[in-house]
Amino acid sequence: MHMLQLSAAALLPSLHELWESVFSVIRTMKPVDFIDIAVLSYIIYYFFTLIRETRAGQLAKGIFFLVVAYVIAHIAGMKAIPFMLETLAQSSLLAILIVFQPEVRRAVEKLGHSRFGLNNLGLLGTNEAVETQWREAIDAVCSACMEMSATKTGALIVFERQTRLGEQISNGTILNATPSKELFSQIFYKNTPLHDGAVILRDGMVLAAACYLPTPERNQIINKKFGARHRAAIGMSENSDAIIVVVSEETGSISVAENGDLREDFTWKRLQDHLLNRLLEKQPKKHSLRSLLLRKDHGTSAAGSQPSASDTKGEEVRHEDGMDS
Repeated sequence: MHMLQLSAAALLPSLHELWESVFSVIRTMKPVDFIDIAVLSYIIYYFFTLIRETRAGQLAKGIFFLVVAYVIAHIAGMKAIPFMLETLAQSSLLAILIVFQPEVRRAVEKLGHSRFGLNNLGLLGTNEAVETQWREAIDAVCSACMEMSATKTGALIVFERQTRLGEQISNGTILNATPSKELFSQIFYKNTPLHDGAVILRDGMVLAAACYLPTPERNQIINKKFGARHRAAIGMSENSDAIIVVVSEETGSISVAENGDLREDFTWKRLQDHLLNRLLEKQPKKHSLRSLLLRKDHGTSAAGSQPSASDTKGEEVRHEDGMDS
């Protein structure tokens, strides 16, 4: 008991000094420092959302507890534990980077197709024809999924978005076909040459079939009730921004995988709404640089060809004079 009192008495001055140091730093901070902290906090939060429920996520929890132990030991005036943890951190930095390599790669890829990407700066423009193709493709997929769900025909359909899936397309069979309910039903009909694998859609067209998808990084902790198709869908969604629709061969249920998460029990309406919202997100209309220049030239020529206000007024006066006569 006496030792605990001595430890508490030694710890209180250290905590007081720590709080004084924190408040002195806050008093000297500028607005840009708060912005810097906010951006860094968001980056750390974004990183942890990527590694949650993975092997790296468990490692991150262990590192967090080691950091807490280091701070407590340093405040308490201990020598051996801080020295050991500092030595361990220096020698294991490279190993940690290697372990986190898949998550770092995913973060960089997602940054490339995030709202800060080039296509969201209005430099690439939009294509109304592609939007129409996507709407028709979504209707075909929804109808096909309902039919395959009723017959318990397994299906795996990938909607490519901004992350190109060239690696998966190259190991499949190129079709470049217009999507339809009959086409999907024929592809996924059991024992047909193309039924084993995934169909990949790009720009509203069926680009390839019989494509093999990557296995999920957290394969060991996925519910055992999910089969190979659901696991492949999760793996593909972990490695890209694609949306993957799965029809279970055992239960006929329809699921959607995105960003490493799998949602189940989709109806026709719910599936259609989800795909429309995710593939055709409502954003301010963007125009390419070429279209803006064409519009400017068109406006200039149109202005040159339009009659002036005085000419129009003169024509109206002449017309009125003719009516009077």
